[in-house]
Amino acid sequence: MRPDPVPLDQVDLADLGAFERNEAWGMFETLRAEDPVHWTEEHDGGSGFWAITRYEDIEAVDKDSETFTSTKFTNLEEPPEQYQELRRSILESDGPRHQSLRKLLMRDFSAAQLRRYEDFLRGLAAVTVETALQQEEMDFVDAIAADYPIAVLARLLDTPEDMTPQLIEWGNSIVGFSDPEYAAVLVNSEEAQQYRHLPFSSPVSLEIFEYGRKLAAERKGGDGEDLVSKLVNRIPDDGIPLSPEHYDNYFLLLVVAGNETTRQAISHSMKALIDNPDQMQWLLDNPDKYQTAIEELIRWASPVYHFRRTATRDVEMHGKQIKAGDKVVMWFASGNRDDAKFDDPWTLKLDRHPNDHMTFGKGPHTCMGANLARFEMRIMFETLLPRIAEIQQTGDIVRLRSNFVNGVKKFPIRIVAKQA
Repeated sequence: MRPDPVPLDQVDLADLGAFERNEAWGMFETLRAEDPVHWTEEHDGGSGFWAITRYEDIEAVDKDSETFTSTKFTNLEEPPEQYQELRRSILESDGPRHQSLRKLLMRDFSAAQLRRYEDFLRGLAAVTVETALQQEEMDFVDAIAADYPIAVLARLLDTPEDMTPQLIEWGNSIVGFSDPEYAAVLVNSEEAQQYRHLPFSSPVSLEIFEYGRKLAAERKGGDGEDLVSKLVNRIPDDGIPLSPEHYDNYFLLLVVAGNETTRQAISHSMKALIDNPDQMQWLLDNPDKYQTAIEELIRWASPVYHFRRTATRDVEMHGKQIKAGDKVVMWFASGNRDDAKFDDPWTLKLDRHPNDHMTFGKGPHTCMGANLARFEMRIMFETLLPRIAEIQQTGDIVRLRSNFVNGVKKFPIRIVAKQA
């Protein structure tokens, strides 16, 4: 259902409470229609940002890294200049260096390479589903959405099974940097000032670094096929080795991004199918259409609300004067509901084709793990949906207090399973 637009003078994309209450969608409706390049003041000492909310404009910004750079960081936080190189990852790189860092692991995330893991993924999905279905009442996030992608990540990193709960906890804390329930230290709090040299200004980063360094020391010089072995034993094609700090940040990114976004996409997709039982039935009746359906579920889910760029020069958009140094925020979630791009975007259409959504980005920073996310989601829903006789939501969804990750913390459901 299309949300009611919010009066323009009440739009505030810096209000984390509005996102926690799932009220951002009405603000996006207003901004696309009335003010597609909208200045937003921040409440926590940030310098403010331009909100870009139309699909066409988001795509233009994302593809123009010369005018809109990632090197000044890609979320709303503004690390001090003296810490930026220390905190730099592949996300905060542009141009040839960015491409060299991508190529380190990009072929490992290709569709052809990932097919090697299909039997493992199907076996894992089956175990996850069958374990969850031992009970009728469950929290979908804990029982299925969190457990499955983190186990896939553990396989790719070749970490022991008993580390899985710790990986989940680390991911929750990092992605939940603005949520008091999850954050070890809230990102813009006074306490966080002592951690500004760390990703997300979080002391949890140190724990992830320590574990990543342990794995690197064990695998340096070996011939392992896991992602850590490849990171420590490959040299980027520009000939510049990863510095210890860049390895730390790359490893942290794998731990967090390799888990959290797929987890959220699976949760939002299940919610969408519960709310649209005709679409769920259509998918069950057309099992050859899962690949098409997954693209629509990914568009619908929009697990990451935004990424930020920084203007490198003065530029005008829609009559607004963006100054060099201004933060420019691409609201991918808004672009995925743009009527100018999608016919009836507020209706879930699992047969939607073409479906040029922007969940994974549109430029040189397009998500490297997109093929893995698609693969995981398809196998999970191919496994889960045929096992469902009845499903219903039994309580309110609890959302992450964040305008960065469209996160679901709790999703109570009841499933009556078909006999296997």
